[in-house]
Amino acid sequence: MNASLPDTARHLLPSHSHSLDWVGMENIRLPLQILTSDSAQEAIPVTASADLGIDLPGGEGARKGIHMSRLYHALMALTEAPLTVPAVLHCLQACVHSHEDCHSDQAALTLRFDLLLSRPALLTKQAAGWQGYGVELSASTDKDGYATLSATVEVAYSSTCPCSAALSRQALSEHFNDAFAGDFRPDIAEVSQWLMKEGSVATPHSQRSVARVSVGVPVGVPGRASNFGLITLIDRIESALQTPVQTFVKRADEQAFALRNGSNLMYVEDASRRILDAVCEYSLATVQVRHFESLHGHDAVAKAHWTAPGLSAQPANKEVRR
Repeated sequence: MNASLPDTARHLLPSHSHSLDWVGMENIRLPLQILTSDSAQEAIPVTASADLGIDLPGGEGARKGIHMSRLYHALMALTEAPLTVPAVLHCLQACVHSHEDCHSDQAALTLRFDLLLSRPALLTKQAAGWQGYGVELSASTDKDGYATLSATVEVAYSSTCPCSAALSRQALSEHFNDAFAGDFRPDIAEVSQWLMKEGSVATPHSQRSVARVSVGVPVGVPGRASNFGLITLIDRIESALQTPVQTFVKRADEQAFALRNGSNLMYVEDASRRILDAVCEYSLATVQVRHFESLHGHDAVAKAHWTAPGLSAQPANKEVRR
């Protein structure tokens, strides 16, 4: 470092001495490696966007500004190895420690990326495609030295309206009665032929839908995973919903998907409750589902928050960083 270069952040006094909650950078692009599980030997490469910042106290002795290069340097350490919970916590600690001269004691980091996972076709053997899942990891330390970490995933799925399905069945029943009114009693073959031709007299509406689910990630808990459990969380959500959107599809797969939709009719309320059942093992969870309605020009939305019974004021996804 050239000592002759001016350091205005250090040597100039601030024009006002107000405290600032957050000072830093947003939308920093960087490559990361995401482990699929604790036992995985290989990591999935992703291109991420990062927001990173610290607080800047005011009052007597306040600094004019922080040194953002110090934050950037701490962030770059995350690109050197697969991402883990300890690595994220160390990044936050490094940001705070590098600004002790600013009296900063809080840091916050958000990482956003798309996670691509191979998903098999429902029926077609040895066929698969790549499904993308939006991921957001958020970590922060507070003034008391505790760290909090959460993971958010977005899962796309199909939802068929139960009301629309009931109305469609009623319309089909009435159409059937009209077609076979009187004393005539058709045989099975005739009914089958009629259904092939007229069975879609009314169809229920369904739509692409998205579940955004956030859970607390345990930190500093002996024996717990050092990764973020992203694939486990995604699998739990998809298993609960039963109708995740598909990648590779032939006609047999499309029919199987239609059968799944017919067996899993869902309002936003139903989808939310299914997901809540799937994430009740986490200490904290927030669920938001959105159905991009094909009947309406607006979306149907449900939101819910889960907190484990008996959770103390210091949840399981916090730890002392010092």
